[in-house]
Amino acid sequence: MKKFIYMMVASAALIFFAGDANAQMGKRYYINGGWQFNGTIANDFVKTGQGYGAYLEGGYYVSPMFAVGGFASFGTNNKYIPKKTYPLEGNAAVTTDLYRSIYQVPFGVTTRIRFMRGEFQPYLENKMGAEYSTQSTYMSTFVNRHENWGFYISPEIGFTYFPFHKTDVGFQLAAYYSYSTNRNSSYDIKGLNNVGFKLGLAF
Repeated sequence: MKKFIYMMVASAALIFFAGDANAQMGKRYYINGGWQFNGTIANDFVKTGQGYGAYLEGGYYVSPMFAVGGFASFGTNNKYIPKKTYPLEGNAAVTTDLYRSIYQVPFGVTTRIRFMRGEFQPYLENKMGAEYSTQSTYMSTFVNRHENWGFYISPEIGFTYFPFHKTDVGFQLAAYYSYSTNRNSSYDIKGLNNVGFKLGLAF
């Protein structure tokens, strides 16, 4: 009987420490999501950095350090232009202030390489897919909007941190650059360039 009890205690201890090790080493899959700060660069239509965005991504580690998965995100960048006079056809003109907006929704596939397993997991990631975007100009009651699609690519560097033992809930911080081939001849946009960072939860 004592031998049986010792075996049960040993088995329970093994399960406990195995569970703790599993939480520290990380699951075979990951899910990350949260807030995204995006800055638009290399265009004159809207060139701002704003935190009106969010992201969701997930993947599966086909080997201990290499994962494949999918992602989706969105971001909005706005720019206010003070009141000025714009000439129209003929002798007409209009005086108004403007709001310009770029809305971006990329989605597609990811590949990720993590360099460590455990509580702290730094990684490199690459995203590829498609991007839907609108570029809008708001003038009082009038909106001039253009919709377009493009190819999207985004390298990213970041880390996930799991500070709570025996759980797989942690935090993610990452920085990225992205480029999409979306074009808009009306606003002389020949591709959309972005830089930003992400802050979210890791599962």
